[in-house]
Amino acid sequence: METLIIPAFIAGVLTFLAPCTLPLVPGYLGFISGVPQRDLERRSFRGALIRNGIFFVVGFTIVFVAFGSLAGLLGGALTPYQEWLTRIGGVLIIVFGLFMLGILDIPLLKRTRQIKLPGWLTLGTPTASLIVGGTFALGWTPCIGPLLGSILLLASTKTTAFSGALLLLVFSIGLSIPFIAVALIFSRAATLIEQSQPYLRAIAVCGGIFLVVLGVLLLLDQFELTIRYGFMIMRALGLTSFESLLLEYL
Repeated sequence: METLIIPAFIAGVLTFLAPCTLPLVPGYLGFISGVPQRDLERRSFRGALIRNGIFFVVGFTIVFVAFGSLAGLLGGALTPYQEWLTRIGGVLIIVFGLFMLGILDIPLLKRTRQIKLPGWLTLGTPTASLIVGGTFALGWTPCIGPLLGSILLLASTKTTAFSGALLLLVFSIGLSIPFIAVALIFSRAATLIEQSQPYLRAIAVCGGIFLVVLGVLLLLDQFELTIRYGFMIMRALGLTSFESLLLEYL
């Protein structure tokens, strides 16, 4: 299970940075706050913005964890075929990666689902933000689909609902941390996101390569390499204290 933690977290971060997610983050925050976007920079609205952002995050986390639990249950039910399930999962993850790289065209992954919110829902409240977060998780977009689908496939290689839920929880944390960070520095975040536009395609390519590598490792049953190289990267970045914390947990 520990070999999947780091990839799940990275996938969550890449989902946030996806070209169809990052540019829309200020709009999402403005929508769930119920306040015009131009007014969100005022200090009087900052607390409400952060509060609703947290409930939005909780909403999509609940849905993702539920998906992970179901994937883990499915994996448990198919335990006799676990080896083949893992190999098929590896192939599908490679396909998702090639889609993100623009090498394969998969019309199904290009579809989006628009979920209409009920009329009685009052935006700007914690309850509304929670529900909107859940509907965000249910929407399947060309950018989010391959990454989320890949993590769900990894969750299906586990044999318990808890393992699948934990994996999607880590994925959600990777998506949540930068989202809350944007809410905390909203006045500067919109400018920073706009400046990042030229790099979004490169980020999508990195996500595609990431999925292809994950799929190959899964297919070859060499997933433990993610831990080894993950720690090597942490040392190179000077994150030795974080590495020690992970080693203690794992």
